[in-house]
Amino acid sequence: MGGLMTAETTHHWPVPPPDGYTVDDLLTLPDLPPHTELLDGSLVFVSPQRFFHSVVIDALVSGLRRTAPPELTVAREMTVLIDERNGPEPDITVVRAAAVRHSDQTHFQVRDVLLAVEVVSPESEARDRDTKPHKYANAGIPHFWRVEKARRGGYPVVQVFELDRETRTYRSVDTFREQVKLSAPFDVDIDLTEIVLP
Repeated sequence: MGGLMTAETTHHWPVPPPDGYTVDDLLTLPDLPPHTELLDGSLVFVSPQRFFHSVVIDALVSGLRRTAPPELTVAREMTVLIDERNGPEPDITVVRAAAVRHSDQTHFQVRDVLLAVEVVSPESEARDRDTKPHKYANAGIPHFWRVEKARRGGYPVVQVFELDRETRTYRSVDTFREQVKLSAPFDVDIDLTEIVLP
């Protein structure tokens, strides 16, 4: 066809194994795009990050690090190994400091995660609202935050959830629009009005 190039001819896409990918594949396959996730044995490639997403993650990471006790560590965009077929990458995780073993580390075990935070983007809305919180709760992560744009501009909206250990589901704790002030998983005080958005 006269030199017409398509994505199919310019890139060799890996063929998934019959039973889907595993976390071993996620951690060892060469040349995966940055921030690739594994959900139910399928590799999920994320779209380029939007400014809202980046700025909000930075502000929340900064606020969490400022108040986190020494036995906890705050990390952004690290894979969490839930089981053989699931390795999502929360936008922010709070983990036990002992879980950080070396500077080249690329993932955490789910048992070490106290808080997972997802900042919702248009392309990840279904995953951030349904798929990933369900997996986090079922895996026993005690706290989950979902962060979204306010409908009419303004500051980000932070919805805070806590695990019901009996049902392995999250229950809503509160919704914050200008300041996140909590006592769990530790004393948190983040001024959302300091986040500058266009």
